[in-house]
Amino acid sequence: MNQRRIVFVIFDGFQPLDLVGPHEVFQHAAARSGAYACAVVSARAGAVRSSSGLLLHAGHGVNDLDPAGTDTLVVVGGEGVDRAREDAALVGWTAAAAAGARRIASVCSGAFLLAAAGLLDGRRATTHWAREHQLTREYPAVRVDCDPVFVRDGDVWTSAGVTAGMDLALALVEDDLGRDAAHAAARELVLFLRRPGSQSQFSLALWSRQPATEPLRAAVAAVHADPGARHGIAELAAVAGLSPRHLQRRFTAELGVPPGTYVERIRVEAAQRALAESDEPVEAIARRYGFGTAETLRRAFHRRTGVAPSEYRERFGSTLAPEPLHPTTERTSA
Repeated sequence: MNQRRIVFVIFDGFQPLDLVGPHEVFQHAAARSGAYACAVVSARAGAVRSSSGLLLHAGHGVNDLDPAGTDTLVVVGGEGVDRAREDAALVGWTAAAAAGARRIASVCSGAFLLAAAGLLDGRRATTHWAREHQLTREYPAVRVDCDPVFVRDGDVWTSAGVTAGMDLALALVEDDLGRDAAHAAARELVLFLRRPGSQSQFSLALWSRQPATEPLRAAVAAVHADPGARHGIAELAAVAGLSPRHLQRRFTAELGVPPGTYVERIRVEAAQRALAESDEPVEAIARRYGFGTAETLRRAFHRRTGVAPSEYRERFGSTLAPEPLHPTTERTSA
């Protein structure tokens, strides 16, 4: 198999995980298949300081690495990207490499460097949620969508912040070598679950408004503890020690969504995990997580994720027998 050259573009103030995470995914895949050779380029060869102060050696500078021959160009993000996109030599090299590359990609705010090189004009792209408005304002020709973990628009792939770069790299490996190769790399890196690109950056448990009072905290904790239990207004009101009408009003005020909407979202997230991590029948998952029937689950699942449960499992479920993993190894942040 001919090796594909993966070139990572970094700069002073880059986010180290944006580089190291995807780089390790490709290296683990290469160890099994020999499919990839990775290189790191910056404005100058040598030590490059990351946003956290970590020094990393760039093996090449833009003056000594021919942009031709790049199979996949990956531009990382970090707080230094605003200065980096003002570097004409770095932006020009990025554009030249992209012109001959089979595909280009960015991690987090690396999308700004791609945009500065004119590579995102007219395309749908994502970046870290905190940079959404800036990217929209400064590059109006880009169709910015900061809900997904990563986005593919033709031969251009963009991803959300930090660990989402590993999800993107796994998707690129799967695109090249198939699902088994991607899952093998994920298992070796102890990535418990490869998130699909369509998954939102805004997982409800992480990003929703948190309850401000103890009665609502008790109700929310009950939903998370057992998503499949009965969580109607009456049951949640009893847990919170409030009247159903009072619970409805306070829940919506404190969490920003009605109780029924919150419960459905938590159940769909639980079903997503079950579909990806097990071979349990869809009907059984529907019953276990409070949907009752597979059809009810299908409707809720499609409403929340845009795909059917069977399609989600087909695309993102593991085809390999699971190995025991310590529960704390599951990665949930974006």
